[in-house]
Amino acid sequence: MKLDVDVLRYLSKDDFRVLTAVEMGMRNHEIVPSDLIDRIASLKHGGTYKVLKNLLKYKLLHHDSSKYDGFRLTYLGYDFLAIKTLVNRGVFTSVGRQIGVGKESDIFEVATEDGTILAMKLHRLGRVSFRAVKSKRDYLRHRNSYNWLYLSRLAALKEFAFMKALEEHGFPVPHAVDCNRHCVIMSLVQGYSLVQVKQLQNPDAIFETILGIIVRLAEHGLIHCDFNEFNIMIDDDEKITVIDFPQMVSVSHRNAKMYFDRDVSCIFKFFRKRFNFSFDGFDNENDDVSESCRPQLSDINTASGFLDNKLEASGFTRKDQDDIEKYVDRDDTENQISDDDEEERFVEDPPSQIDGASINQPLESLSLVLEEEDATEQHCDNESNPLENGNEHSSAAEAHSEGMDDPEIEKRLSKQRQKAIQAARGRRKAVISRNTYKDKGGRSSHNSKIQKQHSIW
Repeated sequence: MKLDVDVLRYLSKDDFRVLTAVEMGMRNHEIVPSDLIDRIASLKHGGTYKVLKNLLKYKLLHHDSSKYDGFRLTYLGYDFLAIKTLVNRGVFTSVGRQIGVGKESDIFEVATEDGTILAMKLHRLGRVSFRAVKSKRDYLRHRNSYNWLYLSRLAALKEFAFMKALEEHGFPVPHAVDCNRHCVIMSLVQGYSLVQVKQLQNPDAIFETILGIIVRLAEHGLIHCDFNEFNIMIDDDEKITVIDFPQMVSVSHRNAKMYFDRDVSCIFKFFRKRFNFSFDGFDNENDDVSESCRPQLSDINTASGFLDNKLEASGFTRKDQDDIEKYVDRDDTENQISDDDEEERFVEDPPSQIDGASINQPLESLSLVLEEEDATEQHCDNESNPLENGNEHSSAAEAHSEGMDDPEIEKRLSKQRQKAIQAARGRRKAVISRNTYKDKGGRSSHNSKIQKQHSIW
């Protein structure tokens, strides 16, 4: 959609108030209902609907009544909100001609109050030529829902942060002035893109300078990912300036080596075709350069890289990735083991399968402690883990093997055993699953009650 800034002259304060209301409503609505716009704008005497009609005339809003009567912002309306905010800040006072267009953005000239010419970049994600943003760019991170205006805003904020940081560390990038919504204001580069240049005075020096920029970026922990002749500007003095930064990733990204090699290969191919450079080990069939004559990411000292962490560039360290995978695998195994244990714990055995020895073994040691605490400490230690030897003997047999032939003690132990078994059976509660039958009355429920009584008897 063509940006016609002349419409700004005819927009009033109420128009921008309604535009802002639609923007606020789009935080949680794809199509903002008309009633919600009216409540947010809070214009007197129902003036919201008259303003909406005016904004529709200038194509700043889109009307949708398929499911309900609502509106959404267009890119032109989003442009006007950003331009109005930047003009109020005093960043620029006028908008000039369009000087560039790409698959993700449009670039215009703007002028400040003192006549300085700047560049205004408007991000426009979602065009037909480039809609694979979710797979090609890491703007969303953990988010699932999105719209194109929100993605454009994220891309602008990311590019502004990268330009600020790279300029502070001495990289040849444009000067970042200000940013609002999906609009980035930067200094205008006086030059041409490298793809338009047919002849250079010192192509060897330019080639070394460009490769040096790629290596320096990697040393600071960043990879450009779109480093080619379209994103390299060169002026009359053959000074290099790099542009376009939203897609930059960290050197710790899982595909960092592939991105780095692709950037290097683009430069090698361009200088070989345009300026007839010859490289040792060049493969004419695959149109690629061998690894021996080009810089490798593994040979670069990236230990000093910190900009990727500071700017939260896309990607994370391999160590962190391995730790996360190990942690997830360990949690899965622990959850599986715990589930198996809970199933075994809550499965109720029938009374016929209850072994008196399995219940009485820990209780037998308890009874001995109560009767003869001093004389049977060793016996309790030996019987604390009766399953270690793999034999399930009764406590009476173990007592007899150790020389305890007193009939009174055996009689007391048998009584305590019976009490313990009865107490254990009384405390055991049946686990009721979620899908068990619930008594809802009627004939079937009456029959179930009779069956329960018979089972209890």
